[in-house]
This record gives sequence, structure tokens and C-alpha cells, in this order.
Amino acid sequence: MTFLHAVGDWFRGVLLTISPGSVRALFLALPVLLLIWVLRLPRERVLPPGVPYRWDTDLRLGAAVALGIQILIYAVL
Repeated sequence: MTFLHAVGDWFRGVLLTISPGSVRALFLALPVLLLIWVLRLPRERVLPPGVPYRWDTDLRLGAAVALGIQILIYAVL
């Protein structure tokens, strides 16, 4: 058995101690935190340069819809 086998066995043992519920919570928390960050971005950062503000030019809307769908799918699966 090589050193890498020992490291791999140790790492696998550590990962097996993590409960599936906590992994699922972390898996859902990351896109939720990303959604909160996207929605809090200032208007100047999400508009294309030189374009006046309109609701359909705000990139946060599309990102929020995509992240919402992703969160919904992850929550159901």
C-alpha cells in the first residue's frame, strides 16, 4: 500500500462521517446565498454600459430566475 492509498482511505473515512442532511443543506445554501448577493448588487453594476435603465435590461432579473429554478430543482431532488 502506497502513501497515496493511506491518504485516500483517511480522506474517505473523514467524508463518510458527514451526514447527508448537512451536505444537502450546504448544497442548497450556496445558491441561496448567491441569489441574495445577486439581488443586492447595485443597479450600476448590472446594466450594460451606455444603456438607460429598463426592467428588461437589468441582468439581476434573469440571474434571479435562473437561480430560483436551480434552487427549486435542488430542493425537490
